[in-house]
Amino acid sequence: METIVAISTPPGRGGIGIVRLSGGLAKAIGEGLVRLAKPLEPGRARFGHVTDPATGETLDEVVVTFFAGPNSYTAEDVVEIAMHGSPVLLHYALERAIDAGARLAEPGEFTQRAFLSGRFDLTQAEAVRDLIDASTLHQARVAAQQMGGALSRSIAPVKDRLIGLIASLEAGVDFAEDDIDTMPSAEITERLNQIQLPLLQLEKSFGYGRLVHEGLRLAIVGRPNVGKSSLFNRLVKRDRAIVTATPGTTRDLVTERVSIEGIPVELIDTAGLRETTDEVETIGITKSREAMAEADLVLMVIDGTSQLHPEDRQTMALVANRPILIAANKLDLGAAEFILDPPFPLVRTSAVTGQGMAGLRSSILTIATGASSWQETALVTNLRQRQAITESLQSLQQADEAVAAALPHEVLLVDLYQALNALDRLTGATTADDILQLIFSSFCIGK
Repeated sequence: METIVAISTPPGRGGIGIVRLSGGLAKAIGEGLVRLAKPLEPGRARFGHVTDPATGETLDEVVVTFFAGPNSYTAEDVVEIAMHGSPVLLHYALERAIDAGARLAEPGEFTQRAFLSGRFDLTQAEAVRDLIDASTLHQARVAAQQMGGALSRSIAPVKDRLIGLIASLEAGVDFAEDDIDTMPSAEITERLNQIQLPLLQLEKSFGYGRLVHEGLRLAIVGRPNVGKSSLFNRLVKRDRAIVTATPGTTRDLVTERVSIEGIPVELIDTAGLRETTDEVETIGITKSREAMAEADLVLMVIDGTSQLHPEDRQTMALVANRPILIAANKLDLGAAEFILDPPFPLVRTSAVTGQGMAGLRSSILTIATGASSWQETALVTNLRQRQAITESLQSLQQADEAVAAALPHEVLLVDLYQALNALDRLTGATTADDILQLIFSSFCIGK
């Protein structure tokens, strides 16, 4: 396999930059690039100098680390050259490595080689990308768990049970003439249930796992002067939106990204919804309605000190088919009793004093995820993983129906093999090359 090379640190200037090589020529190319104080040894860092071949002058002092395959990230020989983070120096080393026989790595090619060598499965490879992309500590924790094989370990016993059931049924079919007992239908059904239950649990984790992976888009809507921008500022924890007593202050969308219990949330403060003849405010209200339509969750703010306004009910009717949370604001001024129809979830808040803000944050996540928290360490975090589990469950359900209909075991085995193939696609055991290319092309170059 060709030796590949890439700059593994982000573009731009920095204190340190790293040029990484992987492949059979990595060690030889690395030794040719750098004048070393001592020869490279596996697992040892060596001090050296990058020089200009024409003059012999030193261009940079570097540290070179050699990882001999298979005890490396890619399971091939890997050399990492840590230099000062000057783009000029990094590209100079990169070009010299290419001149010496290396090829510029494609996006994600180092991780793809690690996957192809069996260092980890596809769910772990995807977690590498998630860890790099993490914007909150919670995202990083979840990605680290996945990278450590949390999802793979949850799938492994399920596959073992499924393979065991297939083997038992195959034996009954292949050796029917030898009087091998046919497995009773009740036992098959019980074993199918044991296979399906953990998969159903993993499928349910997708709602929370997707939020951890992708984040949540939340639109704050309501009439003018009910405290939308004040609540927005409370959630952001700084004065990001302009707040005045004049109705219609917010005329455009104001967005900010925050973390709520480790979940990235894009907050959108919108223009107050009301009838108006002001052209600029009308445009803002149109944008507010668009934000409501695109949001994962709508936070509707109302004046909690008075009865519902007719415009409040009009807005509720607009978002009745979407996930919605009502914030009855101005709790510091009182709390009027009213009945919500339909009975949307409600939390009372005060943007002035901060009362109810903890409950508001908790309610946002509860509604968005369908649960206040998710305790499982194994999560389904992307659509590809969910589709594989869903397809496996569908095949297992078809197998259940085949048992109930007393169909021959040959028919049942077709469904079981389809379920197994879907789980194999989850971990990458049978994933097509074009799917692999699509997954790894989303990585950064150098990883």
